Amino acid sequence: MIRVENITKSYGSGAGQNKVLRGISLTVRDGDYAVILGASGSGKSTFLNIVSGLERPDSGTVTYDGTDITKLTDRQLTAFRRDNIGFIFQQYYLLPNMSVEKNVRMGADLAGNKDYRSIIEAVGLGDKLKSLPSELSGGEQQRVSVARALAKKPKILFLDEPTGALDEHTGRQLLDYIGKLREKLGFTVVMITHNQNIAEMANTVIRINSGTVTEITENAAPKSAYEIGW
Repeated sequence: MIRVENITKSYGSGAGQNKVLRGISLTVRDGDYAVILGASGSGKSTFLNIVSGLERPDSGTVTYDGTDITKLTDRQLTAFRRDNIGFIFQQYYLLPNMSVEKNVRMGADLAGNKDYRSIIEAVGLGDKLKSLPSELSGGEQQRVSVARALAKKPKILFLDEPTGALDEHTGRQLLDYIGKLREKLGFTVVMITHNQNIAEMANTVIRINSGTVTEITENAAPKSAYEIGW
């Protein structure tokens, strides 16, 4: 379980200070599929970065099953992210001189996972093992980033606008892969998006505006990637 209590974050100082997060508190259950909605500049990306341990808050706590990661040293926090967390961003961040297999193996090696090829197969790239990123479409590159993140066997998968650079067909396909792998592997999903329709796939929908949580709702019957609008 992730428990967030009274998180604040500002950038700058004095008259130029920008208060991005203004005391956010919420809980994400183990195995949950949580989608965070908010307009550009609402603070959702900063919130994701803090909850995932990429940034530190100015105040407040982020607790994972009793461990407050805001109290960890930089070295301890790096180890925590390595052992527990996977990331998928809008940008693919693949190493251009490494094949699909080698890019995914980078994630797998962090967890000592020898079965990483099954993840590549699961995202439909079994025939692209030796291909370089430049030889793949945008959707295929994003699927490599998904496979790399999941090859770490994360307990929590954080996604920052993962479909933002994809067309509708490829975006639905990507979300379908993630949903099916979540059901199979049991990890928690926390995704931020501006696409209101994607929220219909979630168990929990969190709306953020001007650095505060304005609404948290539960979906009684989450939809699949092919049932939502786009």
